[in-house]
Amino acid sequence: MKKKNKPKIVCLGGGIGTVNLLKGLKKYSDQITVVCSMADDGGSGGRLRRLFSVPPPGDLINCLAALSGAEESWQKLLTFRFKGNRWGRDDSIGGQKLGNLILVALSSIYQDFNKALTKAENLFSCHGKILPATNENVSIWAKTISGQRVFGEEKIDLGKYNGCTRGLNEIHLRPARVTTPKEVKEAIKKADFIVAGPGDLYTTILPVLLVSQIRKAIKKAKAKKVFVINVANKPFETPNYQVSDYLQAIKLHCGEILFDYFLINKNFSPTMPKKFNYQYVGFERKNLKQFSVKIKTGDFIDRSFPLYHHSKKIAKAIMSFQKRK
Repeated sequence: MKKKNKPKIVCLGGGIGTVNLLKGLKKYSDQITVVCSMADDGGSGGRLRRLFSVPPPGDLINCLAALSGAEESWQKLLTFRFKGNRWGRDDSIGGQKLGNLILVALSSIYQDFNKALTKAENLFSCHGKILPATNENVSIWAKTISGQRVFGEEKIDLGKYNGCTRGLNEIHLRPARVTTPKEVKEAIKKADFIVAGPGDLYTTILPVLLVSQIRKAIKKAKAKKVFVINVANKPFETPNYQVSDYLQAIKLHCGEILFDYFLINKNFSPTMPKKFNYQYVGFERKNLKQFSVKIKTGDFIDRSFPLYHHSKKIAKAIMSFQKRK
């Protein structure tokens, strides 16, 4: 596919999985809109959120860097991280990412975070648009299978609670009622593709899908709606999950599946790095019949680091849906 066709693509998420996906998709289009969750409260971005009362900049900057058309040295500046503890003191520069600091500085200069984000896109020649999922800063809380309530994205993500091996059952936004920028709704309405995932199910993907205005826009959209199932399960979020568990979680939180196509990796041969304690997402086709969805399986894995998808493989697979009705 030549880039002149320029399909309009909306990617929902914002984490490392989304960044990896963007690196592949930008070959096919420069009309990509990324919608990032504003629930991040951990690490260096969370420190800036607390210190300067700004939306969490981390995922926004990572996605901007992935779509940047600036020379490589400028891209590296965006993602450069100072030595130190990412979970250190809020007022310490140690562990901070330079791109996050640039966005906070622009926000102070223009007294408007969204304007600052647009300025950053222009400065770094971003071939797309990066948008927050909500106008408001939000946080998330979860209920575990054992019924325990856990508050905050960092605690949920890192399993900083008792009974973490039991896994999660529900995720909720706080506040529950939020609004989304009109640019997000407009992008979803005009999209040729809407893609959710890959990424942390409970702390990255579902916090975007739980925004009611985004969910309603997806339901109305005429786009091809694609969900990319993770290659591997994160031990504190989705332990021992099968593909069917991902679909069940989407249905539980959204009231319906929302997506027409599901991309599923079926190459389990590369050995997972032991230190991460990740396992492949299991797949049994018979368990998916109840959901009435279309699936595409294939070797989508990055053999050099098998926790993740291969950017080019997964982008090519998504684009293959363009000719389907």
